[in-house]
Amino acid sequence: MTIMKKLLTTAVASAMMVGGAQAEISNNTVKIGYLADMSGTYRGLAGPNGLAALEMAVADFGGKVKGAKIEIVVSDDRNSPDVASSTVRRWVENDNVDMVAGLVASSVTIAATKVLEESNKLGLVNGSAASSITNEHCTPNHIHYAYDTYPLANGTAGAIVKEGGKTWYILTADYAFGHSMEKDVTAVVEKNGGEVLGSIRHPFPTPDFSSFILQAQASGADVIALANAGADTTNAITTAAEFGVTQAGQTIAGLVVFLNDVHALGTDVAQGLQLTTGWYWDMNDEARAWSDRFMEETGDRPGMVHAGIYSSTLQYLNAIEATGSDDSQIVRKQMMDTPINDMFATNGRIREDGRMIHDMYLAEVKTPEESSGEWDLYKIVRTIPADEAFRPLADSNCKLVSSK
Repeated sequence: MTIMKKLLTTAVASAMMVGGAQAEISNNTVKIGYLADMSGTYRGLAGPNGLAALEMAVADFGGKVKGAKIEIVVSDDRNSPDVASSTVRRWVENDNVDMVAGLVASSVTIAATKVLEESNKLGLVNGSAASSITNEHCTPNHIHYAYDTYPLANGTAGAIVKEGGKTWYILTADYAFGHSMEKDVTAVVEKNGGEVLGSIRHPFPTPDFSSFILQAQASGADVIALANAGADTTNAITTAAEFGVTQAGQTIAGLVVFLNDVHALGTDVAQGLQLTTGWYWDMNDEARAWSDRFMEETGDRPGMVHAGIYSSTLQYLNAIEATGSDDSQIVRKQMMDTPINDMFATNGRIREDGRMIHDMYLAEVKTPEESSGEWDLYKIVRTIPADEAFRPLADSNCKLVSSK
């Protein structure tokens, strides 16, 4: 190599190093993909209102981070793992997406996070319930933020068993989330001295729950537990009411019940239902203030998934602001190192398995007489401290946990 070629090579290498140091944020744009069910069973869980929460977070941040523009792209996952994986792959390879938000059906999330791990991009999971997402399906490229099946099972099932509901029958959505919930509920019931008499798995989604409710009713169990979500849960609760299940002395346990579900059912049908939630719009002044803004935008009160999308997006953008980088591992580490204190959580923190732990709450649906308005639906029965609510790291099968 001639001296001139050496000089040119050195100059090019130096320029590339300087350019790389200056271009910490790739393409001078932070691009967020919002992937969720926008039209089907889980539309109310995240859907268009989850997108509104994401857009609020970006707007509150000023639309830019470190001078880089923040862009959002959106896709309906149609509750299909194949659609999810192909969408995320296209986003990463062709559209330079840095982070994927939303992520509702657990089978969709598991498929999407595999692609995110392969491409070293980041996912912020708020809609999915399966606790396996930060257990056997954990990756270094996603964070599970709002809730999962473990605290829902601990909070609701544990309380009902202690109140005398000793025998259980479980109606389970036949995919990853339902299986995870059934497993977690069974463990909690048995741990507290109860017994699961049987279970039946139903297709996802299921418009007609008549045969399933009749089988559960015939079991004679004290409690019929619904290990499903969204329209499946509301359809099952409505069918149980039509068949007089609670009037006959059995308890319906909605294990994954959200604010929009209770709102759709109304307090006449849902009154007395106990459930566990990670957040409630009327729980304190800060939550109420943000919820009022959300309602102005959407016409609805937000549930915990909407609040989680807003909070996690702000934490993500704050991490980019603090580090000057949108590299997934740099951002994830900064998020892990930063306590979460906002309208969603107090002293929340992200563990090495990617699970964000925070206080959870046992709530009871108010009676029509107790409710003062359309969205005045819950009374908080008790707080479940973060360290009690979520699966201990000692019990984790996550490959990222240092003791594994």
